[in-house]
Amino acid sequence: MIKKILIANRGEIACRVIRTARKLGYRTVAVFSEADAQAPHVSLADEAVCIGAAPAAESYLKVEALLDACRKTGANAIHPGYGFLSENAGFAQACADAGVIFIGPSPEAIRVMGDKAGAKKEMIKAGVPTAPGYLGADQNDETLIAEGKRLGFPLLVKAVSGGGGRGMRLVHQADELQQAITSARREAQSAFGDGTLMLERLVLDGRHIEIQVFADSHGNAVYIGERDCTAQRRRQKVIEESPSPVVSPAMREAMGRDAVLAAKAINYCGAGTIEYIVDQELNYYFLEMNTRLQVEHPVTEMISGLDLVEWQLRVAAGQPLPLKQDQITLSGHAIEARLYTEDPYAGFAPQTGLINWWRPALALFDGVRIDDGIVEGGTVTPHYDPMVAKLIVHGRDRDDAIRRLIATLDDAPLLGLKHNARFLRDLVDHERFRAGTMTTTLIDQWLIDNESILQRPVAPDEAWLVAAAVFAARQQSLDAGIAAPALRADSVTGFDVPLQCDATKRTLRVQGHRQGRFDVSPSTKAAPHAMRLISHGADQLGDATRGGVLRYELDAVQRRVIAVWCGEELHLVQDAAVFVFSEVSAWPDAGNAVDPSRALAPVAGTVAQVLVKAGDVVTEGQPLLSIEAMKMEMWLSAQAPGVIKAVYAQTGEQVQAKTLLIDIELTATKES
Repeated sequence: MIKKILIANRGEIACRVIRTARKLGYRTVAVFSEADAQAPHVSLADEAVCIGAAPAAESYLKVEALLDACRKTGANAIHPGYGFLSENAGFAQACADAGVIFIGPSPEAIRVMGDKAGAKKEMIKAGVPTAPGYLGADQNDETLIAEGKRLGFPLLVKAVSGGGGRGMRLVHQADELQQAITSARREAQSAFGDGTLMLERLVLDGRHIEIQVFADSHGNAVYIGERDCTAQRRRQKVIEESPSPVVSPAMREAMGRDAVLAAKAINYCGAGTIEYIVDQELNYYFLEMNTRLQVEHPVTEMISGLDLVEWQLRVAAGQPLPLKQDQITLSGHAIEARLYTEDPYAGFAPQTGLINWWRPALALFDGVRIDDGIVEGGTVTPHYDPMVAKLIVHGRDRDDAIRRLIATLDDAPLLGLKHNARFLRDLVDHERFRAGTMTTTLIDQWLIDNESILQRPVAPDEAWLVAAAVFAARQQSLDAGIAAPALRADSVTGFDVPLQCDATKRTLRVQGHRQGRFDVSPSTKAAPHAMRLISHGADQLGDATRGGVLRYELDAVQRRVIAVWCGEELHLVQDAAVFVFSEVSAWPDAGNAVDPSRALAPVAGTVAQVLVKAGDVVTEGQPLLSIEAMKMEMWLSAQAPGVIKAVYAQTGEQVQAKTLLIDIELTATKES
């Protein structure tokens, strides 16, 4: 009998599990690393135990620390969430050996399906369709290269362990294969402790569709519809929806039947997901089984009305499934968007830093759900996944859901560091998404082709006008000795407001009047617009000293926007894009000049590889070292030819953004 549940995870999934456990009357225990001491899941649980330092290998991946936390608190069950140890058969076995209930499948089921090559062999025996590939034990590079050439291109090099896109490389032609094998093996070894690889022929222009399955210890198994996870970047899911826009009732039944067959073939028990790749003719092929709860499980919950975590707890307690297959009904359409702290307009580079504003309650309406694991004032670190929240909506149909998701992205901004909210908004409104013709590689192709959807949004004229008025109101309040930014300007003297947003600088002309009224010109010579600031942060979720929801009137039309002061910068949100305005200094700033003689860390992270040493001659564009942060590997290259003077970083070292890593003595160029 489950008495108390320890959640061996962090972030939004830990919060999610705690809420359902509390609903069912279970007491909960949170675990946290030193970096997560102030994280929301810590205070949400009844008890909490620090299990180690910030790196996951020293905390969330330490089996003995987790079991020790169970002993300290009296927890007799562990929910692993997803990621970390959730698909680690050794962890599930350690729980069993310690007399702790593992809320998930058996160690043997995890072991069978955790080996992608072994899982594929099991599915072939069970009669589940699979894609062509190489599953052999011979892991020599020569063998893998020969087998890859036999299969043909494009193909995937995949780690047989783990998931989440780690240890996976897409290969388009033969001369890319060696590097892909080396890179995938290194990443897999680092992430999962197993560098074994398999090869799989890539289904061109495919769709990624998965089936939610559930089985109990009484021999019952069901499927709960499908999820379409085709919108991906580098094999990482971005948008998930249910039902799929391309799956017919007959196809759903066939995929579901095979998914249940797959689960029963390995005596599965608990929540699981059978993932398929679907080709242009709607033929489906088994990819892998995730032996855990999926990140995207909320879309299934939204269309079924079921709580899948509740089902997990009931099955783990030995109860039969709450429903039979013919009792499961699905209604409407649900879409989930993953909010990542990464910059889509800079190659999706991961971002870290302080969360200055996060108030999702502003966006919560009927049919809207936001699962998050962050809090205003907290910090996003480089140690964990860049996904910080999930925005899930439900509508009567797909158009309803898309419209609601766009509104939710607009109304729930994250301020303080760059993220992908505007990209998500543009993605679900893109003609390819609306038409249901996305493929698993389309976003990556957009990045290669430099498509407009991946061009950084430019602040519209209205944003500049609003920013100038808010800066003017703040300055006049300060001039008048008012501590908090007020919305009543007493000056009638016109003045210039020089502002900068990204690399763009503009000087706007402002004429102040009483009661928050201004005449604002987009330039010193342009005709003015009538602007009135009505209220700023006046509602219960706002803060008069920082701003919040700004209500204004421009040319006789009243609107609202979120505008928040972060120090001396004004963060203004429009259509899910965050535009950061600052006043242009009268002094020149040379701090942003690129110095090719100094190689700086582009982000905070861990040094994965160092390819040069002091004395090496390098050419422009030559790779120097790579940094791994938030499941992404980034390369730092020489910006000019020269000789390496000094290398200050070593493999495995944690570095902060802008840290000096390499000094280069530039090669002098001869004057012509």
